[in-house]
Amino acid sequence: MTSLALARRTLLAAMTFAVGTAMLPGSANAQATWPSKPLKIIVPFAPGGSNDIISRALAAKLSVRLGQPVVVDNRAGAGGSIGTDAVAKSQPDGYTLLLGSTSLATNSAGGRKLPFDLAKDLEAVGLLGATPLLVLVSNSLNVTTLRELIELARAKPNSISYGSAGIGGINHLGMELLLSEAKIEMVHIPYKGMAPAFTDLLGGNLPVLISSPASAAAYIKSGRMRGVAVTGAKRSPFVPDVPTVGEVGLPGAQVESWWGLLGPAKMPPAVVKRLNDELNWAMSQPDMRDLMAREGASIMAGSPEDLKKVIAADLARWSKLIRDRDIKME
Repeated sequence: MTSLALARRTLLAAMTFAVGTAMLPGSANAQATWPSKPLKIIVPFAPGGSNDIISRALAAKLSVRLGQPVVVDNRAGAGGSIGTDAVAKSQPDGYTLLLGSTSLATNSAGGRKLPFDLAKDLEAVGLLGATPLLVLVSNSLNVTTLRELIELARAKPNSISYGSAGIGGINHLGMELLLSEAKIEMVHIPYKGMAPAFTDLLGGNLPVLISSPASAAAYIKSGRMRGVAVTGAKRSPFVPDVPTVGEVGLPGAQVESWWGLLGPAKMPPAVVKRLNDELNWAMSQPDMRDLMAREGASIMAGSPEDLKKVIAADLARWSKLIRDRDIKME
């Protein structure tokens, strides 16, 4: 072979390798040109709720910063597991993301058979924010404070019922945590969503419910139900007159519902860092802070490790509670 032919073959091989390398999702070249196409944030719940509202506002911010459209894809079902599984099984190239929430931990903590492994199949990007819960009582129940509710339940065990959006959700487990800390027992009534539970609470057919302050504030102000305790570390601006569980002497019942951004496992580290940087920028903007405040939430920006710690702590807490309370997950 002549030296010219050898040079041509060497050049052709080098070009072929370079093109192939550039096409690999995890390659340096691919990372350098990321993002080169639209991104998708999967919301594992139906449109209209807090998850959907927050994700659409975030998508608009990220679109500007990344120079690519960021669309929201609602994939509801199975308590959030259908949408989560779609992200877990997607290509780890940073183009398919998940607006995750507390349900990630509550679904995984109870030993349910899930199509994904939270620890192995998802990559944390960062936190968005968190909101406390609010313990509500019906006007038909003759109590005005959490202490009065506890005393009534203690005097008549399993005579008071409370509702939730379904077995194993944060409304259910948050209330079970409160019962555990207060050493009282109530009867759980799982509903298919919060709307019918609110209807029964308003109608006097359900004595107790735990919900977000944003969802209940208008009903409390109009006198149609009462708020007796907030589960956060501080009082909610929606119901500033309602004390925290800590103020009532139950600091162990403190719990918040959070939101975070995740993607499939094994995303390129450079892509994760870029996403985290842009997420933290988005959450620092005044309009995003205002939106989170309207949802009753505080900003919780930080690193991917911060989100991992929150998930790990939730898994440990809810797993222990489910064991201790012998909660039967479905």
